[in-house]
Amino acid sequence: MSDAQTSGSTSQAPGFYRFRIGAFEVVALHDGVVVRDRPAGFVRNASDEEVGEAFAALGMPRDKLTLTFTPLAIRTGNGVVLIDTGFGEGGPPGTGRTLSNLAAAGIAPEEVSTVLISHFHGDHIAGLRRKDGTPVYPKAEIAVPEPEWAFWMDDARMAVAPEGLKPNFGLVRQAFGPDAGSVRRFGWGDEVLPGFTAIQANGHTPGMTAFTIGSGNESMMFVADITNNPLIFARHPDWQAMFDMDPEQTIATRRRILDQAAADKMRVSFYHAPFPATGYILRNGSGYEFAPALWTNPAG
Repeated sequence: MSDAQTSGSTSQAPGFYRFRIGAFEVVALHDGVVVRDRPAGFVRNASDEEVGEAFAALGMPRDKLTLTFTPLAIRTGNGVVLIDTGFGEGGPPGTGRTLSNLAAAGIAPEEVSTVLISHFHGDHIAGLRRKDGTPVYPKAEIAVPEPEWAFWMDDARMAVAPEGLKPNFGLVRQAFGPDAGSVRRFGWGDEVLPGFTAIQANGHTPGMTAFTIGSGNESMMFVADITNNPLIFARHPDWQAMFDMDPEQTIATRRRILDQAAADKMRVSFYHAPFPATGYILRNGSGYEFAPALWTNPAG
């Protein structure tokens, strides 16, 4: 037996997974996982009993909420694009692994040329800076959605925000404030970088953005947080999760993007899905199913 077998080690192998979109190499990065009691009222418009049944139907504990976090790194030939950052050094136990998994995939922080941000929640932006305030990706341009910036960087809005939102306004200033003048802002529909187009995906937050990623004849979509867990919310697309700021808009966004993914048979990557968080959407009656992509070797 190996030392690991005899020592009873419970550590996992590095969490990264490669696949290809045309000439682009896409690397899913596992930032970690949090398991906690499912809060009462997790779905605003369904009973806790109904939600528990839905969890159990998928083989998940009825009373637990498992949150996974999966940024993407994409080698384009012109640099490395990172989409969202994970928690960084300040997240809850079991998270903050993006940087170590990036290293395990053979990518140094200095190689990241652009960081694209989908929206301004902590699990997507806190990894921009270390605890001492220095940038984690020192050579990267930071690019963010204009409507998300307009909402969270509005001091007047912060002053009248509900107490539950105020910490996130502060986190946004901590993440972007030191370099606010150099942050590039883009609009929905813009080609942010060659092969990367910003797609309107608001509802979860006012300016959340998805990205289509295309190279040659192949394309995919990073859909960010249009669902909390696609296994559940694809089957129940009209459920309103407690984390969504505008529930009705979230449902409209979710259905629009899932409809497109199903119609186009397009690969999608979610931020919150079982790792490596990538697969396909199938229509199923009035709902959908998330079909995880088969594990493959990107070299052939």
